[in-house]
Amino acid sequence: MNDKIILTGDRPSGKLHIGHYVGSLRQRVSLQNTGEFQEIFIMIADAQALTDNFADPAKVRASITEVALDYLAVGLDPKKSTIFIQSQIPELPELMIYYLNLVSLARVQRNPTVKAEIGQKNFGEGVPVGFVCYPISQAADITAFKATTVPVGEDQKPMLEQTREIVRKFNEIYAPVLVEPDILLAENEVCLRLPGTDGKAKMSKSLGNAIYLSDSADTVREKIMSMYTDPTHIKVSDPGHIEGNTVFTYLDAFSRPEHFPRYLKEYATLDELKDHYRRGGLGDVKIKKFLNSILEEELAPIRERRAEYAKDLTALYDMLKKGTEKAEETAAQTLSDVKRAMKIDYFA
Repeated sequence: MNDKIILTGDRPSGKLHIGHYVGSLRQRVSLQNTGEFQEIFIMIADAQALTDNFADPAKVRASITEVALDYLAVGLDPKKSTIFIQSQIPELPELMIYYLNLVSLARVQRNPTVKAEIGQKNFGEGVPVGFVCYPISQAADITAFKATTVPVGEDQKPMLEQTREIVRKFNEIYAPVLVEPDILLAENEVCLRLPGTDGKAKMSKSLGNAIYLSDSADTVREKIMSMYTDPTHIKVSDPGHIEGNTVFTYLDAFSRPEHFPRYLKEYATLDELKDHYRRGGLGDVKIKKFLNSILEEELAPIRERRAEYAKDLTALYDMLKKGTEKAEETAAQTLSDVKRAMKIDYFA
């Protein structure tokens, strides 16, 4: 059990944005290219997406293509990472059925991530059971691949802790066949939760405050130039605030020392730029143009690769099919181990 295995993924509910990129995608590509991990499984979690899009499966179906294109565009390589579709692996819901018996309803309802998302989606009394139980579904996903490492955003820490509890309980009751995973967070703290362009804590399609990996250069520029900064910084001469200023939050996430000689020669570091803004005498337009140059350098190659992959969707789905078949083989072996431990492998 010394193999290092990653399981990570995204819900296909639209195109991926730069919050996904700095929060997880960029890190996944880096981990993929280290060669440290024996297996990297990347799941397009369509079954989870259906828990709150059950009446609109066409949206989820279309989003699978978008997410897969975004994956390849940022540099995820099917030769190094297994990309698969969750709903096509029947072993996952079967594992979930067995895990449901290891968790109380009260424990699931106490999960902070579930509580927060139920509030955000305004379900009221109409919250689907599938949505409440998706931490157990997530536990099935992680344990099916015996993942040792799960790279997620900070908001998913309660979900991973629930998986660890299920693993401990299963191994204690039956046999030590499941692996307890560790969480891997982004190293840059600001990347854990990139705010929307309007300054709101969450970047999402429904709020209209996201910059997508597939956005054109003109669209990105337009979104940056209308970005929320400091409402008290009315004149260029006014002292400005860095805290809560979305442009500086994005610079914290994306800027590197080499960007300054390329795009803003009069400053040597981001700290110098921040100090000038705090003193006053630095306009928002200037820092927004600097941010746009940095983002365009990052996004242009992603946009170009995405357009190339989009020309052959048959090849894209062939890649997904092969990845899903490989993932199912692994999940089937885990399910076999689980049923043997539970003594329900009647015909073995």
